[in-house]
Amino acid sequence: MNYRHGFHAGNFADVVKHLALVSVLLHLRKKEKPFCVIDTHAGRGLYDLTSREAKRTGEAVAGIGRLSELRNTGVAALDTYFEAVRGAGEGHYPGSSLIAASLLRDKDRLIAIEKHPEEFAALAGTLARFIRAKAVDADGYERLPALLPPAERRGLVLIDPPFEDEKEFEHLARAFAGAYRRFATGIYMLWFPIKSPAAADAFMGEIANAGAAKLLRIDVALNAPRVDGKERLAAAGLLIVNPPFGLAEEMEEAARLVAPALDARIAVKRLGAE
Repeated sequence: MNYRHGFHAGNFADVVKHLALVSVLLHLRKKEKPFCVIDTHAGRGLYDLTSREAKRTGEAVAGIGRLSELRNTGVAALDTYFEAVRGAGEGHYPGSSLIAASLLRDKDRLIAIEKHPEEFAALAGTLARFIRAKAVDADGYERLPALLPPAERRGLVLIDPPFEDEKEFEHLARAFAGAYRRFATGIYMLWFPIKSPAAADAFMGEIANAGAAKLLRIDVALNAPRVDGKERLAAAGLLIVNPPFGLAEEMEEAARLVAPALDARIAVKRLGAE
């Protein structure tokens, strides 16, 4: 499976991941103290949905394209997410780093890391107008330890790797364990595709073994994944460590609106004390 994000930007998994990202950031903004966001696999930051890659899969059409009727829902995270999508411009979709940058206050920071030269160049251009956002040309796994704990002592670490390596679950679990030792009070969002439920469940165990006690898992699965002879992503998960109080309820509320539009199932599971 090709996980280069240009092929998948704006798909069903992005919708849920970015909705959760917005919700977490809105929670962080509730307190006056500044926060730092670290995005370890930032990608381009902004994706052209008219590109050859996007048209080849058509995943955005079945993702964000299905939510056009959902506006002014009264759900803060969902409405803010739609604002971020509109802010990216017609025919474009914002990546996690651009969404985060758009929600920073003057005292907050974003560190967006990307190691692929072409993707990094695009990322740097995307974030250039945000004075509180910094694009870093590096391997996210390798750079993360040196960034923790952030000076602000509060914030979010998003680890959203491409899963091109068959051992990515191991890499992700190891990176989290090292980060958690340095910044145990931080919020972590760990994204993963679900091709094997057993592998995903084993990953949950590794995260718990690292000492994380407060966990929220959000799974999204298409009811009718497209069958065209090619392997397609049909389910994905998001594990949130140290979820803000009330996040689970907010995601459940948003899911009631989003899941039918996506023709998907969204499960919000508390795996530890919130």
